[in-house]
Amino acid sequence: MPRIYRVDVGGEVYHVLNRANARVQIFDTDADYQQFEAILEVAIETYNVPLLAYCIMPNHWHLILHPQTDGEMQKFVGWLSNTHTRRWHVAKETIGQGHLYQGRYKSFLCQKDNHLLTLIRYVERNAKKANLVKKAENWKWSSVWRRTYGTIEQQKMLSPWPIDMSRDYLKLLNQPLTNAEEEALMKSEEKNIPFGSEKWTKAIIDTYDLGQVLRGVGRPKKNGG
Repeated sequence: MPRIYRVDVGGEVYHVLNRANARVQIFDTDADYQQFEAILEVAIETYNVPLLAYCIMPNHWHLILHPQTDGEMQKFVGWLSNTHTRRWHVAKETIGQGHLYQGRYKSFLCQKDNHLLTLIRYVERNAKKANLVKKAENWKWSSVWRRTYGTIEQQKMLSPWPIDMSRDYLKLLNQPLTNAEEEALMKSEEKNIPFGSEKWTKAIIDTYDLGQVLRGVGRPKKNGG
């Protein structure tokens, strides 16, 4: 099956996701989460890729990135994933025992308007939706915790959003997304379809030649089915 072409253009906003191989739990202890966050900090310092939001879950993680240079996001995510894989295997004494992640990371573009606010809510309320915490901001391994309770030094890992944050953001965050919002985001996540208005999405698909995301990836169906 051919790979889906990845857009990696500076100035755009991307949602990036990677899951553990077979979706097994890879973050078991505080030290596991801290290790990933430490690697993430180094990646941010090394590459020109501001981090808008993130959430680390027991078997996967979400990042919302705003790279400023063409081609930089793939370098960022590649280094992050490879470095984490190596250090995780060293810490767990499992070197040579297979892949940590199930494959290439998934990513999709997001419009810098209310759609981005919806995406950030989707990412930052992951732990609440999974019933790991009662309030989204109480999940320590996320940008909302770091932004709400973290020290000034911890907050430096996060960059300002390209949209305004409402004053009642935490109240909004702890409210569920609509079914339509959830379905649209899941579709974007699964098929790499840009998340935004119909007009913006069409323009992005035309601009970056992403027609394959609408046609689907894989072998064409044979006649008659």
